[in-house]
Amino acid sequence: MKFENTFTSKLNTTNHSDNTPSFKNGFFIKSKLKSFVHTANAWGVFVMGSTFVLMIASIYVMYVLQADYDQFNQDRMSTTFGLIFMVIATGLFIFKAGFFVYTLYRYFRYKAIDSVSDEELPTCTVIVPAYNEGKQVYATLMSLADSDYPVEKLQLLSIDDGSKDDTWHWMQEAKKILGNRVSICQQPKNMGKRHALYRGFNEGIGDVFVTVDSDSIVKKDTLRNLVSPFITNEKCGAVAGNIRVLNNEKALIPKMLDVSFVLSFEFVRSAESSLNSVLCTPGALAAYRRTAVFACLNDWINQTFMGQPSDIGEDRAMTNMILKQGYHVLFQRNAYAYTNVPEKFRGLYKMFIRWGRSNVRENIEMSKYVFKNFREGTKAGTRLLFFSQATKIVMSYPFLLFMLYFVLTHPILFVSSTFLSILVLSTFPVIFYAKRYNFIESFWAYSYSVMYTFGLFWITPYAIATANRRGWLTRGLAEKK
Repeated sequence: MKFENTFTSKLNTTNHSDNTPSFKNGFFIKSKLKSFVHTANAWGVFVMGSTFVLMIASIYVMYVLQADYDQFNQDRMSTTFGLIFMVIATGLFIFKAGFFVYTLYRYFRYKAIDSVSDEELPTCTVIVPAYNEGKQVYATLMSLADSDYPVEKLQLLSIDDGSKDDTWHWMQEAKKILGNRVSICQQPKNMGKRHALYRGFNEGIGDVFVTVDSDSIVKKDTLRNLVSPFITNEKCGAVAGNIRVLNNEKALIPKMLDVSFVLSFEFVRSAESSLNSVLCTPGALAAYRRTAVFACLNDWINQTFMGQPSDIGEDRAMTNMILKQGYHVLFQRNAYAYTNVPEKFRGLYKMFIRWGRSNVRENIEMSKYVFKNFREGTKAGTRLLFFSQATKIVMSYPFLLFMLYFVLTHPILFVSSTFLSILVLSTFPVIFYAKRYNFIESFWAYSYSVMYTFGLFWITPYAIATANRRGWLTRGLAEKK
């Protein structure tokens, strides 16, 4: 089947730095470049090529206009408003630079937990909510059933949330093959992912709940690696899986997102995990201790924001509530799931709006407990993580206004300085991805930064202004993502 071929290729490319050829090997780089040119479509070559041309051109323009840039800074410093802005911007830059160094330090302190033995593994309920997912839900269930996990300890539960397509048919097809190994059920109507998970939590019998999106595929050792921290650490309340992109060979946006995901999970969440404070366990793959879930389940299902029921951000909300109970929330780099992401810009920005609104809501909720004595031991790292998140939200409007002012008054300086900044700041994601996985594909980090800076800069301000709005935004038949 097609999904089997796709997933096999993903397994073959999930290599760590130990298997990555040296960058000094000129033949390797040359062969990879040749392979990229032959396999990439013309549009992909054009996008990546244009990105480099623009970044290189920005270096020349900044060199030529250095005097104008210096004058622009002097003009800002000569006014009270400009001086205040520069002081704040400089302070934030110093904080962000220091925070990056701290994150890098915490990253090197991180170590994934090895799988425990079959005898030690807990009973586990895997919940797969599905809505208009079609044949992909079959692939998801089959990959889960193929897991290297004791059959007698594994319960598979898939819930059709009132789909309008053939999702239920493919769940039934999986049931025919897997028999009693999987339980399937239908919601009476489309009630939302949170309610589908709620049903799964109440019907599940495992000591650990694992949630997997219906467009995701897992490796054979994913489940056992994901749940092992619950055995080795009695304070562990939740575990985040390592999410990679499944459809990154179909379009440019998935290629860019794959590089972004690697940084977000394998760097950022590794650092957060070393502080026992991963801020979000992703819906695509996460695990929760049963007792931790039921301690907050009523609050979670009845959660509201500004008087409206919350129907987005169920993963971040559950993580927040478990952190609030004093549990550790960890990340398992060795627990992989491959998930489909938007292939078109429209689906991408809608997904980011949903994530942005959830981020605003849950940071507000986190502010209510993070400075209290919410758990034993040090809490400074968790508070620092929160402060970093909060500053992004608080400063989004001031920096948006400054950007618009900069564009209107000095458009050439703005464009050139922005591309130069992208070249500098995106080099770390490039190096990180290249070291972990693929040298050539790592360069999509530059293109992603260009797209986000010029095409998605408005997401956070818009998410703040519309944080009270409901709706998944990307659920539908025409374009699921």
